[in-house]
Amino acid sequence: MKKIIAVALALILVLPLVLTSCGGNTPTKEQSEVQKIIAQAQTMTLEELARKAIEESNGKTFYGVGNSSRGKSALPLFIAYLQKIDPNYNMTFEWQQPKNNKIFDQLTSDSLKTTGTFAMTLIQDGNQIESKMVKTGILDTFIPKDWADANGVKADTYEGYLALQTLNKVFMYNNTGDKTYTNCWDFVLPGEHGLYMDIDSEIVGKNFLYMLTQDKYAANLKTAFDALSADKKSQLQPTVDALAWIKLWVESYNAQADDGPICNTLVNKTATDQFGLLVYSKLRSVQESETVSKNNVTVAAYADGYTGMGGYGYCHYLFVTDNSPLPWTACAFIAYMTCTVDGFSAWGKDMGGYSSNPTVAQGTEEKYQHKTNEGDRGYDWWVGQGQLVLEDPAYCSSVAFTVGSWIEMLTKYSGE
Repeated sequence: MKKIIAVALALILVLPLVLTSCGGNTPTKEQSEVQKIIAQAQTMTLEELARKAIEESNGKTFYGVGNSSRGKSALPLFIAYLQKIDPNYNMTFEWQQPKNNKIFDQLTSDSLKTTGTFAMTLIQDGNQIESKMVKTGILDTFIPKDWADANGVKADTYEGYLALQTLNKVFMYNNTGDKTYTNCWDFVLPGEHGLYMDIDSEIVGKNFLYMLTQDKYAANLKTAFDALSADKKSQLQPTVDALAWIKLWVESYNAQADDGPICNTLVNKTATDQFGLLVYSKLRSVQESETVSKNNVTVAAYADGYTGMGGYGYCHYLFVTDNSPLPWTACAFIAYMTCTVDGFSAWGKDMGGYSSNPTVAQGTEEKYQHKTNEGDRGYDWWVGQGQLVLEDPAYCSSVAFTVGSWIEMLTKYSGE
């Protein structure tokens, strides 16, 4: 086992450098018809796109697919917006949410058609998006002009994918007992078993572990480790010298099927001394009772004196399919969601989801007041003081084979 781990660690250190050094400019290929439309759409305002959408999709059916079910809530708002411009406009829609990471298979299958079924997608998991969807030409990035202007960038030269929002999964613990967690290393001390969605069920959880190998976050972990008391260091040091936080976490967490049940467990007063790493927004749905309360949990990063990462952040990205049957309408819908408070409201009405558009983010906070009403300290706090580990699709893709293989070995041999 030690030999296997040693080889894996060597691969982790060496292969990302090889992958980087072997990179080169991808040969330029002719634009598809959808990409040509996107190039035009990126020069247009939301209202201009709306008029193109009305012309294209009036009386038709719009099919979308996404990891978030709330696309189904956003589409009626979009249709209502278009009807303010043209009262005679009408469009029906269907929104699908594949389970068990099947969205990639579904989009791949649909891409084989000359004209696809799905007009666009709202999708997560930067690693697979990079390797399976973008590099293969299945999905195209569209950057709305209004979004680019709000972020001080140019749509046609922006490098990166269009994020609708950043979501955060944060460390929370039940506070009905005497135990406290004041350092991110406390969660991997001997005997600790955090509630966490299994990394083979929700792959963005694996991306979180990939990101911890990036220099910035590895340095943050070292700083947090150095802040530990001597007795805690002595418990962790033998493993830290070899495999660090990732190994300890993979071998100790209590795998769960979904974040909802994790939240329901932690907010119950019977869950004394338990903790989890889960989507922050789950707290919104807690129904207060004699035994259940949001007050029974502490968000670790909010506690005075907490040191180290408070959790991780990942994005919901928006793309137009390269064989979209309604590309203008897809672009207009994407612009509506990313450039207006109403368009983002399906997600923005609840805490823990942060628009990638600073203007929309400010407008959302003014409308819903999550900081005041729910104590959500907001995106800037989380990525700063909260030390949120942010997913980087390109980095995750570059280390998925090396670090991913190591993590799989840790899972396989953890019981030996």
